[in-house]
Amino acid sequence: MGLEEEVLREQHSEMETCRAWTLSVHAFSDLTYISPVVFIYLLKECYIHGTCKAKKKFCALQHQVHQVLFNAPQPGAATFVVQCLYVLPIFGVYSEGFSHLIISALRRFLKSATSPTDSLRAKKLAAQLFVDIAGGTLDHDERLTLKIVETFDIDLSSIDEVICQLQAQNCCRFDSAKAFVEQYISGLIDSESYMTAVTLLERFSIRQSGRSFFLEMIQKKEFGAAEKWATFMGKPMLCELVEEYSKRNLLKNAYETIKKNNLRQDFPEIYHKCKENLLKNLAEKACWDVAEAKTNGDRQLLYYLVYLAMEAGYSEKVDELCNRYSLEGYEMSKEAEATLHNSWFLHLDELTREGIAWVDEVDSLHIATSYIEECKVVGIDCEWKPNYVKGHKPNKVSIMQIASDRKVFIFDLIKLSQDAPDSLNNCLTRILQSSGILKLGYNFQCDVKQLAHSYGDLNCFKHYEMLLDIQNVFREHQGGLSGLTKKILGVGLNKTRRNSNWEQRPLSQNQLEYAALDAAVLVHIFNHIRNGSQRTNFSEGHEKIEWKSHIVSRMDY
Repeated sequence: MGLEEEVLREQHSEMETCRAWTLSVHAFSDLTYISPVVFIYLLKECYIHGTCKAKKKFCALQHQVHQVLFNAPQPGAATFVVQCLYVLPIFGVYSEGFSHLIISALRRFLKSATSPTDSLRAKKLAAQLFVDIAGGTLDHDERLTLKIVETFDIDLSSIDEVICQLQAQNCCRFDSAKAFVEQYISGLIDSESYMTAVTLLERFSIRQSGRSFFLEMIQKKEFGAAEKWATFMGKPMLCELVEEYSKRNLLKNAYETIKKNNLRQDFPEIYHKCKENLLKNLAEKACWDVAEAKTNGDRQLLYYLVYLAMEAGYSEKVDELCNRYSLEGYEMSKEAEATLHNSWFLHLDELTREGIAWVDEVDSLHIATSYIEECKVVGIDCEWKPNYVKGHKPNKVSIMQIASDRKVFIFDLIKLSQDAPDSLNNCLTRILQSSGILKLGYNFQCDVKQLAHSYGDLNCFKHYEMLLDIQNVFREHQGGLSGLTKKILGVGLNKTRRNSNWEQRPLSQNQLEYAALDAAVLVHIFNHIRNGSQRTNFSEGHEKIEWKSHIVSRMDY
């Protein structure tokens, strides 16, 4: 685009903005003599000529409508809005959006400014509006209908007044407001608008036998609406809901319903089964601390958690739980279980000849750096203590693992950053910013981000060179690093200690091996790729996996 075109475009944009602003001031500064039709027309003009994106314009207009409802609309703000809702269908495609816009603005307005006379007048007119919409003589969507009922506090008695007037004019075939509303709700159910139907039934306190309706919602997987209906109908239907969830093996839904409605005494077996299922899911995600908290000290559940830890080969957790809660009966079988489990996963001694070196002092830091600088390829990974408190910042990265094909160095970042920050910064800069060392990672972006947040004062974590994220080479693969390791090396990784306490010192031997494996296995996976020894199923028709194109020569954070 040339300079002249750009200037003209900016001038046109400014003219549109000025025009929209002029219309806005004209329409909204004083509503005393502005009719609903004119108001909506000028609102549309403001929207059309605004230069912001649609969502931003919508929010700005909603805020402005809320403000100008204080500018004396006649005969009152609430009544004025109902009159606007009556005329909005003639504005076609703008009807639905503007309807929700102005009623939302009114709801906000009513929190701080109300007039009893206006409220009463608006309620009567809104009841007429509801009847016209429900009767099909006015076109508004069902979500707006629900907002109208809630905003203007419409009840059966106010609808009855409208029905009586229509009966006097021979314009109504219904003998009561309840029959009229039930007919409308029946149509919502037929169109599968279950949540709106349930909300209106609850709003108007209309109780039916409801079982077929209830089962229909369950079969359609409208669980939110089914639970709302069961809550409204009372305990017998809530109990039936729990039983239906249990039949369908929807244990999480059953558990939440039991817990929310204090039904544990009614369903002790289902509740216990739900809790066991919850513990199993948490154990599979390696969220052992959360799982322990969820037991609430229940010994039966604690024994089950111990069983899960044994099944996962997590011997430290078995000992920890047994000692903390004085649990007995597992001592004889723990060793046999661990031995059996060890054959299921990859072990560090299968990958490295020189084992693990713990680095937490300046001397060992320099030795490790010199060793790594002699390597052409290294695997890198990090660990930090999980934070399960919603809204809290993640904990600092605790350790960084850097592995060659022979040895793994584990850097105690917390201690080194406190005792020798300059030395740590210098040594890791030599490694991470070296163009002569290819650094391998898995989901590198996550580690890089976490390191920068943890140690923002260290320049070594702000710039990287020669990175290869193994995850990007196998984009279509699922199952994480463990699944990829099993696919390529024939056996997976034990991830049970993934969410353990990485800030404890000293780390257990199992923690050290777990951490070291995550870095060391990257080098071995890369060697399979580079040597072409792995004819993979990931990209059929190609003898070798293309990996060079995935190398990132420079990354800044």
